[in-house]
Amino acid sequence: MHKVPGRQVRGQLWIGASLLLAYAAAVANWDFALILKNAESRYGNLGVAEQRIKSWDSLINASTDLPDTEKLKVVNGFFNKQLRFSDDQRNWRQADYWATPVESLVKGAGDCEDYSIAKYFTLRRLGMPAEKLRITYVKALRQNQAHMVLTYYATPTSEPLVLDNLIGQIRPASQRKDLLPVYAFNAEGLYVAGSNTRKSDTKKLSRWQDLLKKMRAEGFAIGEG
Repeated sequence: MHKVPGRQVRGQLWIGASLLLAYAAAVANWDFALILKNAESRYGNLGVAEQRIKSWDSLINASTDLPDTEKLKVVNGFFNKQLRFSDDQRNWRQADYWATPVESLVKGAGDCEDYSIAKYFTLRRLGMPAEKLRITYVKALRQNQAHMVLTYYATPTSEPLVLDNLIGQIRPASQRKDLLPVYAFNAEGLYVAGSNTRKSDTKKLSRWQDLLKKMRAEGFAIGEG
């Protein structure tokens, strides 16, 4: 085994810690004044959408110190209330479009993917680590169609909680017999349904990379999401 000098190890640890702190600071500094300015530049007068975005900012400021379970409730409730369901064809004239949280709030509408994305990034902004959250593709058995939800894992082996736009109540996965998991992903990678083993990284998920690019252009300081 190659022995690394102690000074070099300390240097590597310091660099690593500095990078983590820099990333944490970047995530912590969402400048909503800049975000609103960029949105106005793109959409013109935001009208009632400006208040939706400001309410999102207020929710984040008020919820940072809450326990995880309360963060899940307020974030799930906020987006289920603020957004009405509308498919991508009606919203974006596209068959499949992943909207940023700002795009969804400007429209005041989104599909299941947009609800899940908005909840995911808000919880990440509130300090929840990526490994606790997965955006999960499922089959909604009652509707017989593809659907997306956000799932929360208190620990890697915990039964996930399901945040869904179809119902307001957050329930354990075992109580959602109407959903059949297909696959899931987060900033760390792609997962096969029911497994904690990563199948591949999200760099291969082009829509996710496009989404991150759009959010950076909107003024969000984010890394890999």
